[in-house]
Amino acid sequence: MVKKSRSTLDRYVELMFEVGTLRKTLRSHRQNLLTDDLSDNIASHSYRTIVIGYLLAKSEKADVSRVVLMCLVHDLPESRTGDQNWVYKRYVKAFEEEAIRDQLKGLTGDNELYKLAHEYNERKTKEARIAKDADLLDQVLLLKEYSTNGNMEARTWLEGREQEKRMYSKTAKEIARKVRIGKVHCWWDSLWTSERRK
Repeated sequence: MVKKSRSTLDRYVELMFEVGTLRKTLRSHRQNLLTDDLSDNIASHSYRTIVIGYLLAKSEKADVSRVVLMCLVHDLPESRTGDQNWVYKRYVKAFEEEAIRDQLKGLTGDNELYKLAHEYNERKTKEARIAKDADLLDQVLLLKEYSTNGNMEARTWLEGREQEKRMYSKTAKEIARKVRIGKVHCWWDSLWTSERRK
């Protein structure tokens, strides 16, 4: 069988379709949180993580573009490895570094995204730590949303502050505290009105 060579644009299309599968890749904490929230998938998690990463990078005076790009690729390998919760990680080895290397091979000459994914996984730079904080903050927000809806398991995780204990930046820890004591409807509380606009 003759192997057909693929152009850079072919590789772009392949990656775009693969990234689309993240909308269908459910997060594994559903098992531990006893929830069937089908809106919580790797794509929705990654999107909010990117926004959080941007805000944290601005607050912490870090390189915003590096943080945002790390957030963009931080769970990309999960289209091939699946999402691994903390119980799974005890028993299953996921070769995420190999997966992302293969995913991004042939896309760019300098392989910038792979280098950023590797930097994120090492957690040695300020930007990598902030990107991880963004990942953890998304989980804190999700736990607050679930606990507000009466999920006692989520409330236990939220009160245990496990994610917050693993955060690096002062800003992330302060936001986690505010999320814990705040209300999920805070974003629309001052917008609500019973009167129509004229």
